[in-house]
Amino acid sequence: MQAAANALPTCQLIATGGTIAMKVDPGTGAAVPALTGDDLLAAAPGLDRLARIELVNLSNVPSAAMDPTRWVALKSAVERALRRDAITGVVISHGTDTLEETAWFLDQTLQSDKPVVLVGAQRNASEPDFDGPRNLRAGIRTSVAPAARGHGVLVVMNDRILAAGQATKSHTTAVEAFEGGEAGFLGAVEADRVVFFGPPAARAAVALRSALLPRVDIVAMYAGADGLQVDAAVQNGAKGIVIEALGLGNVNMDMYEAIVRAIRAGVAVVVASCVRRGRVGPLYGFPGGGHTLKEAGALFAGRLGARKARISTMLALQAAMTPREMQTLLDN
Repeated sequence: MQAAANALPTCQLIATGGTIAMKVDPGTGAAVPALTGDDLLAAAPGLDRLARIELVNLSNVPSAAMDPTRWVALKSAVERALRRDAITGVVISHGTDTLEETAWFLDQTLQSDKPVVLVGAQRNASEPDFDGPRNLRAGIRTSVAPAARGHGVLVVMNDRILAAGQATKSHTTAVEAFEGGEAGFLGAVEADRVVFFGPPAARAAVALRSALLPRVDIVAMYAGADGLQVDAAVQNGAKGIVIEALGLGNVNMDMYEAIVRAIRAGVAVVVASCVRRGRVGPLYGFPGGGHTLKEAGALFAGRLGARKARISTMLALQAAMTPREMQTLLDN
């Protein structure tokens, strides 16, 4: 038995919290952080037949508590694991609300070809159909699958495998909570194997030069928006602003004028869309249309939503990229 265990690949599980680590408090009837990584492993019997698992209890916080400081600490923990020859892959248990942001940050900054997989749960451990153990099992299987190498950071939920750049939470409660937009799913965890539907895509990591990332705010465009939130972001020290614009990347006149003021003040402005699918682009020529925003010096987020575009902008600014280099990063 010991010889068989030693022959298994080794996976490191880094527990950070989220619904997958929550139970209902009997006093309030509300779900709160309660489970350690050891508890998660105990709730998923049979993992010892898949891999040798090392556990790191990094934190136990709700998804809303994740922030750039925690991302940097998590990246360091993941890198320490990936540098070890004995480690085949890393799994991170995480809350689903910000899971896609953490996944994208790691995907943009990690350089290893070893699999890094984020998993979560939509139902807490007090519910009879708690989905955490199944997702954890699928994540571990994926992390040690040879086919997963080179695919970058992955999100595995409900036996679906998604690339970090496309994974988006699309339902508040369903176990089929994540989708991959126009790219669809990257692969699947089946009963007897882990399958990928295509070869790995080219990747290029952004070097992290500082543990302190520049402030980048997100400002939403909506009917009647007046641009005051853009002005406030500049006044509060934002080095970059992501505009969650309408449609193909359009804003009204008031927002346009505020964006021009921000760019003139030296703030990087990136235009994303509130629409879930499709690219943004400089098509329309009315004041506030994408063409006029580009003429004013704004960059475009390609297919990235505002939350992922914010992360890419933060990384580009801390790396002192030129506007052209930033646009190339956003286009990838």
